[in-house]
Amino acid sequence: MPATAHPVCVTALYRFARFADPAALRGDLAALCTAQGVKGTLLLAREGVNGTIAGTDAGIAAVIAHIRALPGCEGLDVKYSRAAEMPFHRMKVRLKREIVTMGEPDIDPLADVGHYVAPHDWNALISDPGTILIDTRNDYEVAVGTFAGAIDPQTRSFREFPAWFRSRREQLLGQGTPPKVAMFCTGGIRCEKSTAFLKAEGIEQVYHLKGGVLKYLEDVPAEQSLWQGECFVFDERVTVGHGLVQGHYGLCRACRRPVDATACASPLYEEGVSCPACHGERSDAQRAGYRERHKQELLAAARGVEHVGAVLPSAGENA
Repeated sequence: MPATAHPVCVTALYRFARFADPAALRGDLAALCTAQGVKGTLLLAREGVNGTIAGTDAGIAAVIAHIRALPGCEGLDVKYSRAAEMPFHRMKVRLKREIVTMGEPDIDPLADVGHYVAPHDWNALISDPGTILIDTRNDYEVAVGTFAGAIDPQTRSFREFPAWFRSRREQLLGQGTPPKVAMFCTGGIRCEKSTAFLKAEGIEQVYHLKGGVLKYLEDVPAEQSLWQGECFVFDERVTVGHGLVQGHYGLCRACRRPVDATACASPLYEEGVSCPACHGERSDAQRAGYRERHKQELLAAARGVEHVGAVLPSAGENA
């Protein structure tokens, strides 16, 4: 897509590395992002860095160069796309226990992970009848798009994945020689941990899509694709399709889940307040607060200023 029509560079990145003191890295990284006008979210932990940021081409290049200069980050995984408008309201650099939360402290993707499969080789692998294909993303992500034939664990968070696999291991793999297991996620980071987890569980033939769904949608033409639907992304674009073109979903401001035309037509949907997925999860008092926030956003828009408002609960970590 031409940069003139889509001037904002959006970058999803991650790298597993060993940071002795991630807190010491936070200040300089946050200051650089602010100075370059870059917005988004970056997570720092002892196991590395993860996030999605957006800005000018020059601003993004400066931040990427800075991160690649950090210990162990010269091989930083980076995926670029473009947007017509800035898809983030602010810049956040957060310290976390994990850069993608699985809750399995002994899993180390730097020690052992599955086999990487390039996007152009992925179709052959998942079309093999001897391959079990697992979508490691959360239920609301799977609902807007996935690969044909993929198993949906129906998890609400990545933390639930280990228990899901352990409870269904025999059902999935049988009692004979374990089949090939292929897994995928949005940008590749969750699969680094999920394949490392399966290796730790004794599964040797484990494969994952290098660069995730985003790289597949970027590299594989639509006419050759086995992807069905759109791919949820953790920014204001909400979803993207082939060629990483912005998709057709909106975003519920209460729960940060994607909403389509059917959801918006539901009596449980109220812009800025609730959607069918989250209406039963929120109290009347919470919805009243969301309603007031949405009112202030509309007033700010009428004045031509940006109203960022309170930090909303995220549907999940960037992947």
